[in-house]
Amino acid sequence: MTAASVLALDLGGTSLRAAFAPIGDPAALENVGRWPAPTSLGVLADQVRNLLDSCFADTRPVGIGITIPGLVEGTVARWVPNLPFLDGVDLAAVLAPAGVPLAAGNDAQMALVAESDCGAAVGLDDALLLAIGTGIGSAVLSGGRILRGAHGGACSFGWASADVGDPGEDRSGWLERQAAGRALDRLGRGIGLEDGAALIEAARSGEAAALAAIGQVGTALGTALAGAVALLDPEAILIAGGVSDALDVLGPPVLEALRRQLPPHLRAIELRAGVFGPRAGLVGAAVAAGRGQDWWRRKE
Repeated sequence: MTAASVLALDLGGTSLRAAFAPIGDPAALENVGRWPAPTSLGVLADQVRNLLDSCFADTRPVGIGITIPGLVEGTVARWVPNLPFLDGVDLAAVLAPAGVPLAAGNDAQMALVAESDCGAAVGLDDALLLAIGTGIGSAVLSGGRILRGAHGGACSFGWASADVGDPGEDRSGWLERQAAGRALDRLGRGIGLEDGAALIEAARSGEAAALAAIGQVGTALGTALAGAVALLDPEAILIAGGVSDALDVLGPPVLEALRRQLPPHLRAIELRAGVFGPRAGLVGAAVAAGRGQDWWRRKE
């Protein structure tokens, strides 16, 4: 390993993935491995230390980038619904023994940084990204920079709602409950299939019940996203995460619902699959590791 490499960590609700990349080519990832998500701070610190010792035996990387499936302010994980042991934790302090600068951020925001730097949003100044996995992460590129808000939590569209009667939940937004991976799993099992992946394949095969279920998900996504498009007027909506390769069946109902809820001058909105798919978080973490503290600003 050369001194000009970075370590990228993608911490999700169910797994931790790791890769390293040259600092000047974050998309050239070399995967190290994937493990179940850590269950404590000690386990996380041990995993990172072991990764550094095994992959960077002779020299340390120039930086570490880590994505978090929740609200991150600086290097502090303020609120992480699927990994509550991280709430309020300064990751820089936890990983300080590594002796390497840390860039930490929301997983969707880092995914959008990846797509803006070297993916599907290259050349765009205004874009919206939805990372659909266990939950729904989201981020907005506006005027060439990631919108972060007062506390780093801007543009959390997984919490958008198109149901005025919904009672709400403390750790899961309405749109997540309607359209994230667990919703696809639930809908798939409801028609006798194993999970969401099987539901997508059945829809591709033209099975009516599967198409209806996918249409339900797409309608929820498109209806909720219409408000975001009306507010932000992005050039494109990017879909990242594990569902990004299902736009052939999911895209049409999303666009139909979007266009039904938008004025004519906004109906040309484009729906794109992110270039990096499930790897977007890792690529974004590699970009952030190279940029450092202000990873969310576009490199000029």
